[in-house]
Amino acid sequence: MITGDYNRKVTSVSGGHDANGFSLGRNHKHEYDRNQGGLVTKPILTILVTGATGQQGGAVAHELLHQGHHVRALTRNSGSPAAHHLKKQGAMTFIGDFDDPKSIEQAADGADAIYAMGTPFEAGISAETAQASAIADAAKTVGCPHLIYSSVGSANQNTGIPHFDSKYAVERYIQQLGVPYTIIAPSFFMDNVLSPFTLPGLQEGKLMQALPADRRLQSVAVRDIAAFSSYVLDNSTEFLGRRIDIAGDELTGQQYADAISLASGRTITYLETSLDDMRAMSEDMASMYEWFDTTGYHANITTLRQDYPEVGWHSFAEWASEQDWSAITQIAKAVHSH
Repeated sequence: MITGDYNRKVTSVSGGHDANGFSLGRNHKHEYDRNQGGLVTKPILTILVTGATGQQGGAVAHELLHQGHHVRALTRNSGSPAAHHLKKQGAMTFIGDFDDPKSIEQAADGADAIYAMGTPFEAGISAETAQASAIADAAKTVGCPHLIYSSVGSANQNTGIPHFDSKYAVERYIQQLGVPYTIIAPSFFMDNVLSPFTLPGLQEGKLMQALPADRRLQSVAVRDIAAFSSYVLDNSTEFLGRRIDIAGDELTGQQYADAISLASGRTITYLETSLDDMRAMSEDMASMYEWFDTTGYHANITTLRQDYPEVGWHSFAEWASEQDWSAITQIAKAVHSH
């Protein structure tokens, strides 16, 4: 038996009996439902998660395990530290090669749902599209009841950003394929401020972005993407055929810097960097920041919080207060000690 008081109040995952006294076996869980004002019985699902050893996929896998579901983690390397950690948490690992459709189908066969995602920053945009499409093909072949695809906010708005357009190509492919689907479209990750791209600047006391200090940008915590994805899977009939943009906060660059200062205890100043310098490194990233400046994400944060409070949406300040900022505070102490 697994018990606990979790974000969505899963009270048990075990055998037992339903309201009519019938045995539940080990295929159901009890969860508090605010709409019904009490405990409801929901099935324990078997879910294939792609990218499960990465940041987003890993968060989704851990959240699903936390909610009592069975997780199949699709990985290219079952011997990696991340894969070992997932196995210790109770996930099953499946080795999948996107060039070998049978390996994907084997991992997907019998699953109640698939969580699919991709990244253009490993093998490139065309590979990302091909890999995500291969997952969709496998879902169709094995008759998977629900495919969740993690895209990106506003990808369906003709942004002209290469790695947005590649995800929208996958969205269109899934929609025409005829597989039951939900598309989740996150905004900028709050977690990106601790990425190797941003962290060196923070270590110098600066949050550096190619945006004016007063430009607002929507963001979402990776753990909230995972929590929302888990909620969607537990309530699939409500979400089939839908595309939902998600975000948890919308702040200016200066406000992001101020929140980091408050959470870390180190003064962080905001510095607008050159878009031309970014373009010299990546035309794709420059296009995205140009779009951030002129258009930006448009998730309805108020409605998301009202309709799905179970997710526990984080503001950026709340997210920041939960992070370990020692990577920037220790360096500051070392500098001041010399």
